[in-house]
Amino acid sequence: MASPLLAMTGIVKEYPGVRALDRVDFDLYAGEVHCLVGENGAGKSTLMKILGGAVQMDGGTIAIDGRKTVIGSPVDAQRLGIGVIYQDFRLVDELSVAENIVLGQEPEGYGFLTVLDRKAEHKRAQEVLALLGESLDTRVPAGMLSAAKRQIVEIAKALSRNVRILVMDEPSASLSDHELNNLFAIIRRLKSEGVGVVYISHRLEEIFSIGDRVTVLRDGSRVETGAVQRMDRRTLIRLMVGRELEQEFPREDFAPGGEILRVDHLNAGMLKDISLSVKEGEIFGIAGLVGAGRSELAHVLFGAGVRDSGSVLLKGEIFDPRSPGEAIEAGCGLLTEDRNRYGLILQMNVRENVTLSNLMELVRGLVIDRRSERTTAERFARQLKIKAPSVEVSVETLSGGNRQKVILARWLFTQSKLLIFDEPTAGIDVGAKREIYMLMNDLVRRGIGVIMISSDLSELLGMCNRIAVMCDGRITGILKREEATQEAILSLATQFAEAEDHAG
Repeated sequence: MASPLLAMTGIVKEYPGVRALDRVDFDLYAGEVHCLVGENGAGKSTLMKILGGAVQMDGGTIAIDGRKTVIGSPVDAQRLGIGVIYQDFRLVDELSVAENIVLGQEPEGYGFLTVLDRKAEHKRAQEVLALLGESLDTRVPAGMLSAAKRQIVEIAKALSRNVRILVMDEPSASLSDHELNNLFAIIRRLKSEGVGVVYISHRLEEIFSIGDRVTVLRDGSRVETGAVQRMDRRTLIRLMVGRELEQEFPREDFAPGGEILRVDHLNAGMLKDISLSVKEGEIFGIAGLVGAGRSELAHVLFGAGVRDSGSVLLKGEIFDPRSPGEAIEAGCGLLTEDRNRYGLILQMNVRENVTLSNLMELVRGLVIDRRSERTTAERFARQLKIKAPSVEVSVETLSGGNRQKVILARWLFTQSKLLIFDEPTAGIDVGAKREIYMLMNDLVRRGIGVIMISSDLSELLGMCNRIAVMCDGRITGILKREEATQEAILSLATQFAEAEDHAG
C-alpha cells in the first residue's frame, strides 16, 4: 500500500479543564475522501484546525509525504498545499466576492505599492465559481450574501489555491441539493487529480454518497476507522454516541388546540399571497429549495422585513412588528439560519447571550442584578443541558449544538408565544439533533407555537404535523402528516419550474 499523503499521529490538545484531543491518529491518502464524524465537541474541528495551523497541538506529530513537519500558522499550511473550509465562515464582509476568493494570494512586490490587477482578480474568481456551477456577481461585498452563497464563496476560496489536501468542515450546511451535487462533482474531480479530501458532516447520508473511509471521534478520542462500504447508518450513530439511538425523530402527538398564528394574504418583497395558520399542539414545517422565500418569511414575521400588505394575528391579536424589538415584545422569537452572524454575540459569554433580549426583567433600581442574571442563565443551562464549563465562558468556545441551545434559552427567557426555527439542526450532530427535537416537543406541550424551516426533508417528515411548501415566494401547498412524502414535497417545491418546462 502507498504511504499516506498525511499522517497525524498521537495528536493531543488541552484546554483549561478539558482534553479536547487525546492521542488521536488520523491519516489521508492521495485521491481519497476520508470522512470524519462524531458528536459536537468530539474534537473533529479542533483536529482540523491543528492541520490548518489555526490551533497549535500540545503533543503528537504531523507528517506530509512521509516527512515530519511543523504547521505553526495558516500560512505554513497554505504553503504545504493544505486548504481548510471552516464551519464558521472566515470571509471579510467588507471585501467583494472576488477579493475574498483571492485573499492571501496577492502578488508579492512592493508592499502597499503593489498594484492589483482587479480585472484578472474577478476573472479568476468567476472561473472558480463556474466550477461550482455558480455565477455570482464577484463585485458584491460578501457581507450582503445569504448563508448559502457565503458557503459557496468559502468553497471557491479553498479551490482557488490548488491544494493537495482539502478539508471541508460542514460544507453542505447551507447548500441546496443542486449545489451539493455540484460540490460532489468537484470532489470527485479533485480525487481523480490525486487530491486528498477530509470531509466532515453531520448529514450521514453524505458520508455514504462521497466517502471512501470514515473515522469516528468521541469525546476527543478515535473510536473507529474503516471503509465506508462496510458501515451502515445505525453503526455510525452507535459509534458516535456510544449507545444505540432508539428513535432518531422523537415525534409526539398532542391534542390539537386553538390558533396561535394566522397569516392572511401576506405580500412582502418576493413573498406573494402567503396564507397559513399555526395551531397549539403542532410543529408546523416550512419546506422549499434555497431561494424559495422561507427565511424571508421568517424575517418578515419577526419584524426584520417590510410587509407590503396582508394581515397577521398572534394569539388573536393584530401582529404587525416594525422591528425585531417589537416582535420580541409581542412574544415572537427567531432562531436564525446563520446563528453565528445574527443569533449570537460570539465575544459575549453564555450568561450575557441568554439574558440579552429581556434585560429589563433583571433590572433592580437602575442597575442589572448580576446575581439574578447568573442564576437565570444557570437555570436554563441545566434545563437545556448546555455543555459549558460555566455560564461565564465565551459562546464562541461552544459547539454548534450548544450555541443553538443558548439562543433557545434566550427565547425561553422572553416567554415567547411563537418560536421560529430556521435550519435549527444545521451543523449539529445526530445526538444533539434529537435533543433539539425533544425541546421542540416540550415547547409544544407548553402551548408555544413552533415553526420549523428546514432543508432536511427527513426531519420535517419525522417531526412535523403539517408542512407548507414554498416555491418562488409562494406557498404551493400545505401537506398533512399522512399525505407528506419526499416526492410530494419536491413536486410542490419545483412547481413553477415544472410549469415553465411544460410551457417551453
